[in-house]
Amino acid sequence: MGHKAWRIIVAFSLLVACQPAPSGGVEEGRRLQVVATTPIVGDVVREIGGEAIDLVVLLQPGMDPHTFEPSPQDAARVARAAVIFAVGAGLEAFLDPLLRQAGGHARKVDLTEGIPLRPFEAGVEEVEEEEEEGHEAHGPMDPHVWLDPQNVITWTFTIERTLGELDPGHADRFRRNAEAYRAELKALDEWIQAQVASIPPERRLLVTEHQVFGYFAHRYGFTQAGVILPGVTTAAQPSAQEIARLEETIRTKGIRAIFVSSTVDPVLARRIAEDTGARLVRLYVDSLSEPGGEADSYLKMMRYNVQAIVEALR
Repeated sequence: MGHKAWRIIVAFSLLVACQPAPSGGVEEGRRLQVVATTPIVGDVVREIGGEAIDLVVLLQPGMDPHTFEPSPQDAARVARAAVIFAVGAGLEAFLDPLLRQAGGHARKVDLTEGIPLRPFEAGVEEVEEEEEEGHEAHGPMDPHVWLDPQNVITWTFTIERTLGELDPGHADRFRRNAEAYRAELKALDEWIQAQVASIPPERRLLVTEHQVFGYFAHRYGFTQAGVILPGVTTAAQPSAQEIARLEETIRTKGIRAIFVSSTVDPVLARRIAEDTGARLVRLYVDSLSEPGGEADSYLKMMRYNVQAIVEALR
């Protein structure tokens, strides 16, 4: 976390000092106070909690979790919460310092717990190089588990159980909501498999701005053929030699498209696309679109991404 974020959080300590501490559950006559870190986590929590919870999402649509710096208002929300749902696996590097400074009695739930994590293809060596250069890497294991709907199904069980423990009076409602949402996630998974089947196997090659599609590629039979940004976060920058190698890979393998997350500046990717003749395609990966947009829920985000990938590679 940058020095600016630390100054904000430290300055915030006076603000939260006067906040009432939550009891660790739901107070009579009030809805359960819930915080989610990212819009994607928030959307899944909202599907299960519904009107029975009071949900706050720390990151707004379009924000990059790799570079997010919390505000005093964010810390105040954390201090009042009964539970905080996070992806975990090091994605939210800002969260543990924020929790320490904000205080409160919120239960932190890492949704990657219970999910077999996949290593980044970059390997530990590149992660260590990023940390030495002052970048905050989230470790050798890939936290982008939500790009496989089967992992989000695992999320739903964790969220359902946690909300039910904190608010037993609404446990049946949480269970019904979770069961209905799991049915939608299973249908999504089946739809993705059918869509991907239309892409010839030799064309299922993904070039992205950084390593995010490991779980998606493993589930649906793609190969991660290259990345623009070295290492495992959006903070690192490639050398001229790395760009040249990637462009050669794109040309020799006949890769048709470069996929760039909506939270990342596409300037470099656009240059590589122009150099190689590949198509530049924007996807929603770390965040949803604005409310009312084309990818303002997890289900819509995945359908949008898959349609874009299929159209570009088929």
